[in-house]
Amino acid sequence: MSLSLAPPDFLAAQHYQRIARTLEESKFHLAFFDDRLAMPDSLGDSYDETVRHGIRAVKMDLIPILTAMGMATSRLGLGGTCSTTYFEPFHVARAFATLDLMIGGRAAWNVVTSLNDSEAANFGHSQHLEHDLRYERADEFIEVVLGHWSSWADDALIVDQANRMFADPAKVRRLNHEGKWFRSRGPFTVPRSPQGHPVIMQAGQSGRGMAFAARWGELIFGSVKSPDAGRATYRALKDAVSDAGRDPGQVKLAPPIYAIVGETRSIAQEKRAFIESLAEPEDSLTLIAEVTNFDFSKVRLDEPLHDEQMAQVGINLGLKARVVERSGKSNPTPRDFIEFSKRGTINEAPVFCGAASDIADQLEDWFTSEVCDGFVLSATHRPGAYEDFGRLVVPELQRRGLFHTDYAGTTLRENLGLDRPVVR
Repeated sequence: MSLSLAPPDFLAAQHYQRIARTLEESKFHLAFFDDRLAMPDSLGDSYDETVRHGIRAVKMDLIPILTAMGMATSRLGLGGTCSTTYFEPFHVARAFATLDLMIGGRAAWNVVTSLNDSEAANFGHSQHLEHDLRYERADEFIEVVLGHWSSWADDALIVDQANRMFADPAKVRRLNHEGKWFRSRGPFTVPRSPQGHPVIMQAGQSGRGMAFAARWGELIFGSVKSPDAGRATYRALKDAVSDAGRDPGQVKLAPPIYAIVGETRSIAQEKRAFIESLAEPEDSLTLIAEVTNFDFSKVRLDEPLHDEQMAQVGINLGLKARVVERSGKSNPTPRDFIEFSKRGTINEAPVFCGAASDIADQLEDWFTSEVCDGFVLSATHRPGAYEDFGRLVVPELQRRGLFHTDYAGTTLRENLGLDRPVVR
C-alpha cells in the first residue's frame, strides 16, 4: 500500500491551491485553518522535539494563504483563525473584510481566544489571560468588529464620475466605541462584501465558551466523542442559541472527524493501521503540554501528578476532565494523559473507517439523528485524504441525496443557508 503523507511543497502557494481545487471539485462548503501564535515549547521548556518532528512547527500567516486559495477557486468558502487576545479589532475587521471582497464573499473568521503562555510571550506578555477574562475581552472584541462591518450601508457606494460622487457620506458612519478593553473610532475603511460580512466561526466547548458561541457563532465546530454525547451537545447548543435571542436554524454545528476510506474495508484498515503507527508518545506530550501550560517532563511517565501539579493543568479544562473521567484517577500519570486524551493521534476525534458505503452509513446516521448539521473533515494526510473522500465518499452521499451536486450560490452564506446580515 502506498500512502503519501508529506508533499514537499507545503511552503508554496500551489500546495494550498491544489487542496482548494480538490475541495471545490467535490463541492465542499469550506476550507478552514486553525492556528497557533507560538511553537509548542512547553515540554522541557524546549522546542527541539517540535522542530525535529514538525509538530505544529510551521504556522504561516493565513490571509495570504487564503487569498491564494481564493484566486484558484470561485465557490469554495475559505476560513481562517485569528485571536481576540493578541490582535486589535480594527485590524481583524479590515483584514477579513478585505479578504471577503477579494474572494467574492466567501470568507469566514474563526474566533479564538488563544491557548497558552508561549503565545503570550510572543506578544510581550508574561502569561496568558485567565479563561473567563479571555471571553470577556472576546465579547467586546467581536462587538467592535461587527460594528465596523456595519459602518457602511449596502448602498453607500455610488461611484458616479459624472456627478463627482464616490459614496454617500450619510451612509457611512463612525463607530465611536469606548469600552473596558477597546476604544475604536472609525469610520471603517472597507465597504460591505457580497455576503455582507464574513461568516463567524467558533469552537466553544466550556460553559463560558458555549455561551460565547451561542451569542455570536454561525458555524460551530466542537468535539463530539459519540452519537449520544453529540445529540446532547447539539440540543444544548441550539437551546443556548434560542435563549440568546437568535434563530437556531441560523447556527450550524459541525464536529471534526477523520475519514479513512479505501476501495475495500481491508484497504481502509491497512491505511488506518499505518497512520496509527506513526504516533509517538513524545509528540503527544508536546501537544498536551502546549494546550495545558504544564511541563509534563517534570513528572516520570508513570508517576501520578500530585494535587498542586493537577491544579496547574488548567488551560484546557475539558482535556483534563476527560482524562480524569476516563482513567478513573483524580491524579493521572503523564501516560494516562497520552492514552485517554488521544492528543496527537487520529483517535482524538471519531474515526470513520471503511469502504465508501461504510463511511456514508456513519455520516448519515449522525446527520439524520441530530448529532450535527455537517462535519469537519480532518485530514490524516494531505491532500490525499481529501482526494480519497471526494473520489469515493462524496458520490455515495450524493447518490443517497445527502450531499448537494452543485453549490447553491456564489457566497459562503448562500451555500451554508445563512441569512445575509443586515447593517446594525
